[in-house]
Amino acid sequence: MKSYAVALVALLPCLAASLGEVDKAKMIGNPGAPVRIELFSDFQCPGCKAFHETLLPVIIRDYVVPGKAYIFNHEFPLPMHPYSREAANLATAAATIGKYQQVADVLFLNQTSWGATGKVWDTVASVLNPAEQKKVQALAKDPAILAQVQQDVDAGKAQNVPQTPTIVVSRGTKRYAFPGPDQGNYVLLRSLIDGLLK
Repeated sequence: MKSYAVALVALLPCLAASLGEVDKAKMIGNPGAPVRIELFSDFQCPGCKAFHETLLPVIIRDYVVPGKAYIFNHEFPLPMHPYSREAANLATAAATIGKYQQVADVLFLNQTSWGATGKVWDTVASVLNPAEQKKVQALAKDPAILAQVQQDVDAGKAQNVPQTPTIVVSRGTKRYAFPGPDQGNYVLLRSLIDGLLK
């Protein structure tokens, strides 16, 4: 997890200036990299937690740090998870102040706790200072933030995302959905990404 955070900090200056602040904050890596990896995830999904903590750091090490790919995070809260939409709204609001990754990390780390109690805000607030807390709490109810989360959901539906986590790997016009990435099928995912890099 620490190597993920170090890699992320090192890559933040590489983000394109032409992108919106929320988009930049939800990216890992240089958007000029040849391969784009779109990640559709749900903060209350156990599979997404496992992906975030085990496979995402490996993808960052193997593809993002060397500049072969970049990752774009999409919110895809599933209706069966009662607090995932609130978590997505808060994370997207935190993106406006450059705190998306910190909020995502703490939400996944403490998923079991807030998923049982519904105290999503308490978890998010733990990585924000008082001024940031006030801003994020207000923004999480802003219609523009709610619309951004819904745009992510709509993008996932348009791409027939079957489950979380799902990644969509693309280069140019070639696009491939890869549902359920995990340690067990990473060899297949590597093969797909390496094929796009040729």
